[in-house]
Amino acid sequence: MILDYSQLVPTDRYKLMAQCVVPRPIAWIATEDNGVLNLAPFSYFTPLSSEPPTLIVSVGHKSDGTPKDTLANLRKTGRCTLCLVSEDLLEPMHYSSQALPHAQSEAERFGIPTAQVFEGFPSMVEGAPSAFACTLMQEVDLPGSKTRPLILRIERQYIDDDRIVNPERHYLECDLIGRAGPKYVRMGERIEAPEIPE
Repeated sequence: MILDYSQLVPTDRYKLMAQCVVPRPIAWIATEDNGVLNLAPFSYFTPLSSEPPTLIVSVGHKSDGTPKDTLANLRKTGRCTLCLVSEDLLEPMHYSSQALPHAQSEAERFGIPTAQVFEGFPSMVEGAPSAFACTLMQEVDLPGSKTRPLILRIERQYIDDDRIVNPERHYLECDLIGRAGPKYVRMGERIEAPEIPE
């Protein structure tokens, strides 16, 4: 079967892409506006470059066409804290995907503990295996798109000490949760690469 994407509606394209580009890690992004901490998960997310150190995440719009709080807050402050999600955080992360009024914090609504780790950046979710303090570097204009890819520059990174297995070589074991189609998946299993024949 060959599918012509020009003949598919966006929802069908999304379903196909989200099931085939897997697993995708989850960016659980904290932003602030007037003291209100917004927490929202995004699964269209990946590293972009190590020089400059950047990540890219696509943020959609609300059903009424206005920017989601994450995008609006980033445009206003230029800063966010991007948390990665371990299995024990799956439930609160999923709860925080619910749309709330701009003035209501997901952390408060769902009792999600947070901690101030990076000076000058929003609080991170307590218990996250790793988090990045990021600044908004660039918005990518995709003509006709309802999503806005954001290039985030990593300024600092937090790593839970218990996740570091080799400090000298920067080896970590985070056992993250990701997305594969409509479902969440564990991403902890590791498979050894076969040796390349000479």
